[in-house]
Amino acid sequence: MLVLGLSGGCDAVFDKYFKLFEDAHHDTAAVLMQDGHVIAGIEEERLTRIKHTGKIWRFAVLFCLEQANKTLEDIDYFAIYSNEDVLNKVLKQYQISNPLLAEIGDARQLYRYLFQNEFDFCLKDNQLVFVDHHITHAATAYYMSGFSDSLVLTIDALGDTLSTNVIDVRNGRFDNLLSKSESDSLGILYLDVIRFLGYRIYDEYKVMGLAPYGRSHVYREQLQRFYTLLPNGDYAVHRERRFELFNITSPRKKDAPITQVHMDIAAALQEAIETIVLHILRHFQQVTGHARLVISGGVGQSSSMNGKILYSGLFEDVFVPSFAGDSGCAYGAAAYTTHQMQPELPLARVTHANWGTPIHDDEISDTLEAWRTFLHTEKMDNRSEQVSDLIIDGAVIGWVQGRSEFGPRALGNRSILADPRVATHKETINAMIKMRESYRPFAPSVVEERVRDFFEVPGENSDFPFMSFVLNVKPEWRTQLPAITHVDGSARLQTVSRVSNPRYWELIDTFGRKTGIPILLNTSFNNNAEPIVDSIDDAVVCYLTSGLDYLVVGDYLARKKAWQPKDMENLIISLPKAARLLREDCYISHSERGFTYSLVWNYDSARDFDFDPTQQPRALSEVSYKVLQAADGEHSVSQLMFALGFSKEQQSQVLDELPGLWSERLLVLRPESKRR
Repeated sequence: MLVLGLSGGCDAVFDKYFKLFEDAHHDTAAVLMQDGHVIAGIEEERLTRIKHTGKIWRFAVLFCLEQANKTLEDIDYFAIYSNEDVLNKVLKQYQISNPLLAEIGDARQLYRYLFQNEFDFCLKDNQLVFVDHHITHAATAYYMSGFSDSLVLTIDALGDTLSTNVIDVRNGRFDNLLSKSESDSLGILYLDVIRFLGYRIYDEYKVMGLAPYGRSHVYREQLQRFYTLLPNGDYAVHRERRFELFNITSPRKKDAPITQVHMDIAAALQEAIETIVLHILRHFQQVTGHARLVISGGVGQSSSMNGKILYSGLFEDVFVPSFAGDSGCAYGAAAYTTHQMQPELPLARVTHANWGTPIHDDEISDTLEAWRTFLHTEKMDNRSEQVSDLIIDGAVIGWVQGRSEFGPRALGNRSILADPRVATHKETINAMIKMRESYRPFAPSVVEERVRDFFEVPGENSDFPFMSFVLNVKPEWRTQLPAITHVDGSARLQTVSRVSNPRYWELIDTFGRKTGIPILLNTSFNNNAEPIVDSIDDAVVCYLTSGLDYLVVGDYLARKKAWQPKDMENLIISLPKAARLLREDCYISHSERGFTYSLVWNYDSARDFDFDPTQQPRALSEVSYKVLQAADGEHSVSQLMFALGFSKEQQSQVLDELPGLWSERLLVLRPESKRR
């Protein structure tokens, strides 16, 4: 039986027709499952290159079908991660303010319309399955864990009117024990406070990384006023008291300096969330007697919290997937539907999430050769030996192997790798490559056989493949592993299996054989403006526009040539599908009018200028505006400038501006042989 799980919104990448669920449906993804096993799964952002996109799952669906060599006609069920009744109510609210949507009708008609419009496919009513938001979260963690019985905790900002669920699962039967509404949302409480600290949605992990620099006791009493612990594992959140933060300090402006006050608030916030969650778990573990726990939902991606739960000893085993957030709901919807339809299917632990775009060894050479103006490439005789030597010599490597990982974390197939013993790597990678805050920590990848040698691992389980737990580095190793040891002596570790990821395991093992430390610094292969790289071309672009020393794709090693902006003129240029060019006739002073040129985005994500008032449209010169306006994905920069009749000075101006726009992913550049 084939089941296609879907999470995300309704609008095409280039439009804002429906504008439905913009605050709820994000991190669009599709997962294709056959008899309980994933054939393919990918987030839409990897393919459209739009971070956290909530646009419709068009390209993710096409990818899954292509990988499986199937068509939509072959799919038995389409699983949607939302409660049907809730969707119908939401649709009616939208239809009141926008009568044009009235013809769509209810949720089933909506999805029939979407499939007809996007794929020319007639979706039958009996193929469409709606799964409650929190059930999809629960199913994601439960079915991946392989446990037959477990306590399930899902914590989100909001989904289908609920924010927190505690569920007792025994042999696939889901019995709800506690549900909390939006008014008691821990996710929204967290967002309230981090906004005060100058952060915004999708920045939660940044504040988690900031918290260890703070002193939780300083503002413990103030944060304790934001919630009340109630009997029987219950709690209440008092959002109206968030304004009491003004008694401590003023809201931090974006990009303003981070002070000790901000760090202390972050520490108290992290402690508050952990206190509430442990209060819930203590009660329901005692009530149910469960020895195993699984966690999902956006707040479940707090690896610091998960580490505290593991150390608490409440449970013998705790499982958290790397995609506990909403992209994972595509998996959860597919898994829940599959097991409801086929209850006889066995349960088994899922050990990896390498379900995305494959890198085939026979395509690497030709793809890299197309970038020959910018790259020197060579095929290595012994990949692990040569790459480990480069890392030992101090190089920072972009590493691309096999199928890309599903979810927000790079687990060894689309990673930036470095020597964990070099303290300066932390600052170098944050500043020159990731272009992000200097305090942000990096994760260690360790061969699973040696994890207890370097980390304080509670209990019997030592399998942590999804980078979901922060554990303590053993004191005797902290000074020897400065690049991956956080300020509080902890690290968000990943164990690497020789069976699940042999290439990555071999590299770490080779590094360990030479240094005595089978650990590598691992962070996602991207910069601050884009999702994790997916294709070889994505990797090349990120490599060329960052401070990475080398790029490794399969058995090939690439080094940058000393390229200049003029070398970009022969690249084919196009605009991202979500980009909009603006030419505005406006006053530029009290007495003078003129034209301004800019680029904006049309989607509800981290770079939507309407969604985030702190963002500003990207200003363009008139000549760059004209080139982008003419860009069609068929002609090179030089061809367009010639057709536009640009002078040498105008051409020089365009070529001076292109590297910055390229680095910010505001345009797409490809070699001529990669023309689209």
